[in-house]
Amino acid sequence: MTISTLRHIEAIVREAGAIVRVHHDRPDQIDWKGANDPVTAADQAVNDFLVAALREAFPDDAILAEESRDDRSRLNHARVWCVDPLDGTKEFIARNGEFSIMVGLAVEGRARLGVVYQPVADMMYSGVVGEGAWLTDGEGRRSLRVSDVAEPASMRLVVSRSHRNPLLDQIKAALGLTRERISGSVGLKCGLIARREADLYLHPAPGIKEWDSCAPEAILRAAGGQMTDCWGRALRYNKEDVVQHGGLVASNGRCHPLIIDLMAPVLSHAGIDPVAGW
Repeated sequence: MTISTLRHIEAIVREAGAIVRVHHDRPDQIDWKGANDPVTAADQAVNDFLVAALREAFPDDAILAEESRDDRSRLNHARVWCVDPLDGTKEFIARNGEFSIMVGLAVEGRARLGVVYQPVADMMYSGVVGEGAWLTDGEGRRSLRVSDVAEPASMRLVVSRSHRNPLLDQIKAALGLTRERISGSVGLKCGLIARREADLYLHPAPGIKEWDSCAPEAILRAAGGQMTDCWGRALRYNKEDVVQHGGLVASNGRCHPLIIDLMAPVLSHAGIDPVAGW
């Protein structure tokens, strides 16, 4: 993996951001993929642009994109680009700025490279595992490194604005967490951890898919953090089933195993099976 590849993806994603900003100033065209799963014209326009740009730049790689049909041909490839054209569609509809464009690269089933771009704020998180992570905004480009907070009770938790799970308050109590910050988009939550404005993000629920976690995981790991499922197992990519059935725990990595251990009784009491997940 090279920094030149990362720079190329950053440029592509920045172009996609311009498409989002155009749609941001127009009335929404909203369809529904499910009872609680909206999709807008912006989602589709950005999806189409990113898929075309990635195919042109990396013709030998596979692509898994949220708004494209998955024909499973990607299963024959070692390198797969995971694309979420608009992570936080509800936040986009609400016009609160807490949405992002996310492009991640998985190699042999593991997240390796990621770019998360917040178009309204013109803020870009990017990283390559083993090479480093960066934040690029109006103040320039600077390296990212997670915090050194090593006690769960001292951690700052970042939680979802639109998808708060009922188990979360029970897990907070088990970990002794008292400080909480709200943010949309998985990518932006992990970005807050990478830039030391939060230490922990928990998603003890179904719903996370590979395109939701690939880019954020790569950036977080590149910044020294850790992301696993709720039982501490590594997340895998380019699976036949793209759902991350074990949920998600993202942290600064300083006491990740302890966090997993403290969560376990809550999950067990709720009857959640560690093999099947949710």
